Amino acid sequence: ARHWPEPVPSGTLIDELDLNRSTAYNILGTLQRAGWTASRGDRGGWSLGPRLLAIVPAADDWTAAIVREELDALSLRLGYIAFVAQWDGGDRYAVQTKADRGKGVHITVEGGETFPFSAPAIMRAFHAWSDPAVVDRLIERHGILPFTAETVTEPAKVHDVLAETRRRGYGASVREYDLGQSGVAAPVFDAAGRVAFAVIVLAFSSELNESTVERVGAAVCEC
Repeated sequence: ARHWPEPVPSGTLIDELDLNRSTAYNILGTLQRAGWTASRGDRGGWSLGPRLLAIVPAADDWTAAIVREELDALSLRLGYIAFVAQWDGGDRYAVQTKADRGKGVHITVEGGETFPFSAPAIMRAFHAWSDPAVVDRLIERHGILPFTAETVTEPAKVHDVLAETRRRGYGASVREYDLGQSGVAAPVFDAAGRVAFAVIVLAFSSELNESTVERVGAAVCEC
């Protein structure tokens, strides 16, 4: 933590902890797989892992650095734009940071870009864990826009979709926001169990659709 964002060399950890080298590497590897430590390669040293953010106060620059690292890995894995959005408490979600490792023609977004309250995948990620009465008040205030003929707009069906979102851990929108694109969004909870922000990927609906959404959703949840 004192060295953040610079990693601590393996030799320093081994000496300070007075461990056998192979024992130290085994422990560090186990912690890395669990998300408690992070490594930039064999000679890159070690730093705190993303799961520690859930249990210790962290400076904003810690959070930003780890979010960018995780988004970059997700975008590289899937080949889609990956970004983080926050809800403004009203009728908009704003893009905070992004990773764009896609190749060729692909969908992208820009920092500061906003999405309306009822953008399906994002709305589901943010509000599926809210009290249904609160959701009803938000829907009454901001409405559910029929972006395409595929958009779920009837309140009762919206609640069904929110229940499905809670069950699988992510919100999905296949041709509901735009017939040519689809998205998956998963919530990131703070220490109090509230949704702090959402991780989202967007892709053409020819790539992200009923046959691939489960695989993509699992990857976004893991991120």
